[in-house]
Amino acid sequence: MPQKAPLLTPVLIGGCVIILISFAARASFGVFQIPVAEEFGWLRSEFSLAIAIQNLAWGIATPMFGAMAERFGDRRAIVLGALLYAAGLVLSSFAVTPGAMQLLEILVGFGIAGTGFGVILAVVGRAASDENRSLALGIATAAGSAGQVIGAPTAEFLLGFYSWQTVFILFAVAILATLMALPMMRSPRMASRAELEQSMGQALKQAFRDPSYSLIFLGFFSCGYQLAFITAHFPAMVTEMCGTPAPDGMLAAMGITTTSALGAVAIAVIGLANIGGTLTAAWAGKRWSKKYLLSGIYAARTVIAALFIALPITPASVLLFSAAMGALWLATVPLTSGLVAHIYGLRYMGTLYGFVFLSHQIGGFLGVWLGGRLYDLYGDYTLVWWVGVGVGAFSALVHLPIREKPMNALPA
Repeated sequence: MPQKAPLLTPVLIGGCVIILISFAARASFGVFQIPVAEEFGWLRSEFSLAIAIQNLAWGIATPMFGAMAERFGDRRAIVLGALLYAAGLVLSSFAVTPGAMQLLEILVGFGIAGTGFGVILAVVGRAASDENRSLALGIATAAGSAGQVIGAPTAEFLLGFYSWQTVFILFAVAILATLMALPMMRSPRMASRAELEQSMGQALKQAFRDPSYSLIFLGFFSCGYQLAFITAHFPAMVTEMCGTPAPDGMLAAMGITTTSALGAVAIAVIGLANIGGTLTAAWAGKRWSKKYLLSGIYAARTVIAALFIALPITPASVLLFSAAMGALWLATVPLTSGLVAHIYGLRYMGTLYGFVFLSHQIGGFLGVWLGGRLYDLYGDYTLVWWVGVGVGAFSALVHLPIREKPMNALPA
């Protein structure tokens, strides 16, 4: 009887460590919105634009790092990503003008691309066996959620003792420390003969001609819009639009006495709920149609977001929304990356998923930038929130016509 391939491999463990710390730093940026704006007197849209540029740079660089990893090796791409990430954080700590901060966030975005989903999921996907691939991708994605759980509260805690500049430098040190996991990231190339004979140009041409690839690309847009907007603006939104926790309530007993603390905790609750949600989605993706699961996730997000903004915003509704949205937060990632691998193969998964992820980050750029821009125009986040509800409904519909069958890797 053939021995079953193990689920937990050194590649998966090392990838989880890198992506956890990378996403902990990235998910904390919303906590810095108010401290940075208050120190320099910047408009909300100015720091928001810096985060938006970071998201866009991350998206643009993801297919570049995917191609680099497939051409020169995964570990070289990760090292370059970590160095750029740390350099961007350190240099950003010296920024005193909005323009400088916005320019330096390009470095941070490129760094996240080299240490994030595009490279790490491709390595994990290639190293995993067919029966374990969906769950392995889910575990790696859940590690990003775990980073979110610790990132925002850690930043909030450190800001109680240090300046935001010092916290940026501490995060840079943590990013460099992830390179200690690099020896574990040695992935065999589990690809078919047809995939190995196909050039990158042929694979890209084949995918770009396929309407299903375009639908996956379009559908991932709203995921980026919603996630980036909430990560960047939800702490500030909660601080300003939510009632103060009752002094004799359960939250106060847990030390959550201000709306600022509640905003940071909300981001952590989203990440905590998403660990279970992502693993459940990955498990479900092995058993049922990924496109229908994705459509259902986007439809559920749309309903949850609409209910939250339509009802009074209270500490209880903030935590309920965070738990519900968190369960669906990155549940799209193992399903979308798994869908790309299923249809187009493993050989150029990093590059092909990287281009799909670019759509995610274009959505992220618009979500973060529009959040700050419309806040400055109207004084709250209501309008930009409803835009997010609309794009969520669009994604729920656009996944339905996808052809979920493997495409033969033949020269285009």
